[in-house]
Amino acid sequence: MEPESFYNLLQLPKAVEEELPQGQKKKYLPPTSRKDPRFEELQKVLMEWINTELLPEHIVVRSLEEDMFDGLILHHLFQKLAGIKLDVEEIALTAVTQRRKLEMVLEATNRSLQVEKQQAKWSVDTIFHKDLLATLHLLVALAEHFQPNLPLPADVQVEVITMESTKNGLKSEKSVEQLTKCSTEKDQPPKDVFDELFKLAPEKVNAVKEAIVTFVNQKMDRLGLSVQNLDTQFADGVILLLLIGQLEGFFLHLKEFYLTPSSPAEMLHNVTLALELLKDEGLLTYPISPEDIVNKDTKSTLRVLYSLFLKHKLKENVDRKPDGPPN
Repeated sequence: MEPESFYNLLQLPKAVEEELPQGQKKKYLPPTSRKDPRFEELQKVLMEWINTELLPEHIVVRSLEEDMFDGLILHHLFQKLAGIKLDVEEIALTAVTQRRKLEMVLEATNRSLQVEKQQAKWSVDTIFHKDLLATLHLLVALAEHFQPNLPLPADVQVEVITMESTKNGLKSEKSVEQLTKCSTEKDQPPKDVFDELFKLAPEKVNAVKEAIVTFVNQKMDRLGLSVQNLDTQFADGVILLLLIGQLEGFFLHLKEFYLTPSSPAEMLHNVTLALELLKDEGLLTYPISPEDIVNKDTKSTLRVLYSLFLKHKLKENVDRKPDGPPN
């Protein structure tokens, strides 16, 4: 046996033999798999996606392994994605009611995904017992079905150890589990322009900021407003909402947002509203957390503004283009 495989077996839960009845099998993620960078990236992307979807309901996921088992988050996530109201109890406090709720949510989910119960890589039992592999398979299936443009890392594979309890003791078998599709370069979602910019050409970030600030100020001039600092002036959502209104032709009543927000909660309300408007217009192709904007994350702020810049700057260029060839 290879030293690494032997180490992984030693790191499995001590109670494996006690909790695994004879004749049954169970999959375990060894430490090396859990620490795989692509495996960690997949969890991060899925968690940010869920938190963005459920932000209006003030639901926050901190661990995919620990937070999904009782059906509460899956219930709200499925309703938001599918636009279907499920007739299940909102709060399930006992293990029996939690499991019953989870079963009803998974039945509706499988119907929507058109997955037969026997073919699904998840089950009530595995999700309820916090099986991270099964939970990830379920969330990836939901993301691919309802939000195919979500930039999931492609070809994520992890080594899995399957333990089987036999009359002669425990038997182990090593295999590889495929979590996301293996895509060709052209099938993969486009790389985020700002990840590439900050990584490969950080010296050009200021030039991009200046171009976007100039564009914003041209649009906000009619309101008597101007932006001097892109990093800070969009954190409360006010200028962002007014800019969206100007560019997209929205009229926002003052009752819908806080014109002079005085707390982080009011700022978060404004930014969340702005992102929902952009999402409804199909302008956001990358999951963005409202908290990142409020916390003055430059990359997230640039992503939002660039989505508007790209649409309306290109439109201006097309509108100005002469109809015939130049003389």
